[in-house]
Amino acid sequence: MKDTKKRPELLIPAGSLEVLKTAVTFGADAVYIGGEAFGLRAKAKNFSAEDMAEGIRFAHERGVKVYVTANIFAHNRDLEGAKAYFAELKAIGPDALIISDPGMFTLAKQVWPEAEIHISTQANNTNYMTYRFWWELGAKRVVSARELTLAELSEIRANIPEEMEIESFVHGAMCISYSGRCLLSNYFTGRDANQGACTHPCRWKYAVMEESRPGEYFPVYENERGTYIFNSGDLCMIEHIPELIDAGIDSFKVEGRMKTALYVATVARTYRKAIDDYLTGGEEAYRANMDWYLHEIGKCTYRKFNTGFFFGRPTQESQIYDNSTYISEAVYLGIADAADGGLISLEQRNKFCVGDEIEIMKPDGRDVPARVERILDENGEDMESAPHAKQRLRVQLSGQAEKYDLLRMRK
Repeated sequence: MKDTKKRPELLIPAGSLEVLKTAVTFGADAVYIGGEAFGLRAKAKNFSAEDMAEGIRFAHERGVKVYVTANIFAHNRDLEGAKAYFAELKAIGPDALIISDPGMFTLAKQVWPEAEIHISTQANNTNYMTYRFWWELGAKRVVSARELTLAELSEIRANIPEEMEIESFVHGAMCISYSGRCLLSNYFTGRDANQGACTHPCRWKYAVMEESRPGEYFPVYENERGTYIFNSGDLCMIEHIPELIDAGIDSFKVEGRMKTALYVATVARTYRKAIDDYLTGGEEAYRANMDWYLHEIGKCTYRKFNTGFFFGRPTQESQIYDNSTYISEAVYLGIADAADGGLISLEQRNKFCVGDEIEIMKPDGRDVPARVERILDENGEDMESAPHAKQRLRVQLSGQAEKYDLLRMRK
């Protein structure tokens, strides 16, 4: 019997136009992106005004929304530029702005009064009075602090207007600092995490120095490799879709505006299927496919998974002390652009060779095995291998690939 529970939005990150199109194609209900300024991912490729307009047009044609981040904590020097930026965004027409700073919120309202505004997790939204505060100022949605449990979110849902939306992160990297507001990057490198330039010092290896013995470093051993004392695991709630829906969360947000198209396609497709399985087939259908969800989600890059704060305070098991590297079980090869006489064109992302066994990853959940039978360069010359990143190629495969299909290879 079809479940009548409210269908949550699946909100997927995109750091470039290519990744936005991948997110839309592989199941996102909405995509969040950053412009070239005033967002918290300055190292992401981000979007020019032209790319943003094209991305919004592509998404809207397919019934998908686009939200734009402007969630830095602004200094005085930022305000005039922000005002001009909001005017530019008004002309382009995204579906919402994501903002954390009250000054930026005020500017956005002045420049674009009818804009839908979502309050970023950076604003430390930990209680229902904070939600009400932002609602009364005109915000439509608040992104919950990552430090909240499902029980706390349920209580917030019961104490805010029914029309107000709760957005919560359900997958991706976790920050060691409270709601992501970190000072380590600025202190060590002069690059401000709250201005979008974080160097991720939480992933570095640390030692201890005793005050009376300057220059003498004592390793902090967790094992023979040392310890990465701030290095948190990654959030993954794919096994807890029913609990998230029951808590009243309106939008399931995935972290990762600096991730590849492979990561975005894998996560979007997996959560899309899990949500739809549960809402259309109930608990039984959802649980029946759990092995597929877990197997699939493991194919994208990740640190050891945990459930964050949703079920209580994380333990030491949520930290990764022995290394700072990602686990990756698949290699991203490229996205099929078009088919031409049995050949597909693509921009190559990692090395592959004639004879390699690969997968054609399709938005509907299928993974079609295929063999690379031929590789041609941009001049039509045959190649035995494609070692150069971002080279334009035409490739003949033993399986059928269509536009926007993603090619990957198992490690």
